[in-house]
Amino acid sequence: MKRVIVDATNPSSDDLMPVADALRDGQVVAFPTETVYGLGANAMDAAAVARIFEAKGRPPTNPLIVHVASIDDVMSVVREWPESAQRLAERFWPGPLTLVLRKNPLIPGIVTADLDTVGVRVPRHPVARRLIELAGVPLAAPSANRYMGVSPTTAEHVVKGLNNEIKWVVDSGPAEVGLESTVLSLVGRPRVLRLGMISLESIQEVLPELEPYYDEVVEGVSASSPGQARRHYAPEAKVIIGDPELRKAFNSPRVGVVSFSRLEGGGLGRVMPRDPEGYARELYDALHMMDEAGCETIIVEPPPTTAKWQAIWDRLRRATESES
Repeated sequence: MKRVIVDATNPSSDDLMPVADALRDGQVVAFPTETVYGLGANAMDAAAVARIFEAKGRPPTNPLIVHVASIDDVMSVVREWPESAQRLAERFWPGPLTLVLRKNPLIPGIVTADLDTVGVRVPRHPVARRLIELAGVPLAAPSANRYMGVSPTTAEHVVKGLNNEIKWVVDSGPAEVGLESTVLSLVGRPRVLRLGMISLESIQEVLPELEPYYDEVVEGVSASSPGQARRHYAPEAKVIIGDPELRKAFNSPRVGVVSFSRLEGGGLGRVMPRDPEGYARELYDALHMMDEAGCETIIVEPPPTTAKWQAIWDRLRRATESES
């Protein structure tokens, strides 16, 4: 398959129109969002959505998030729009918050793992919104990588991870947030299904009744949200959370370290920002770098345990889990 990479650093209608045409034609497209790069298809086209699952090797029990260009477009995706959803959308959209609501019957079951609910959000990235507007359809889009792998935060990650699985890749530089969206269910009592960089505390300012986060591990049944598998967001290398000095015990050059300070004595390492936003922005890129360098083990220095680091800890813990 001949790949087409569209440079959309400064997008215009002409740049993105062929990509929008491809989406309307049932093709799958990798495109940037502020969280990570997504692998999108027309959410109303079951056959097109099936190509996402095929390209990713994703099980049908793992639902997809549907992306729309504005709040005005959300009723094409959901059946109900409660007042709480409106308040949250006014506060956090466009942005990295996904709301799970009762789905519009027009949304194919393949998008939602045959559940009666669907996750929807308005991305903050201008290229993503412009592409959705030009395509004229909502886009079902998980991260643009193989299932359970590290999500891509650059177009280069997409190309290396999916190889020849897709034709169209829209390149708009590194993702701004770096972690997947917070997912919040409004079906029944409000609860967070996946942690993201929009914190529980900030959501509680709008919804004081929000339940405390509970890690819902889902295996073998339809999940109500992406990101609920025990192992997810994981590099090929084994991830260990611990003191960077552990690398000396391995006596191997194929050990990488993700830490807050530079390694003494050399070795493959990545010095991370000390603020959670900066750390989130660089985490997946660091893990991609370690895999590309052929690391067998990655030692990650434990980050702080305060509330602002909760989503980062969630991703690290899932990256350390085994598949069994």
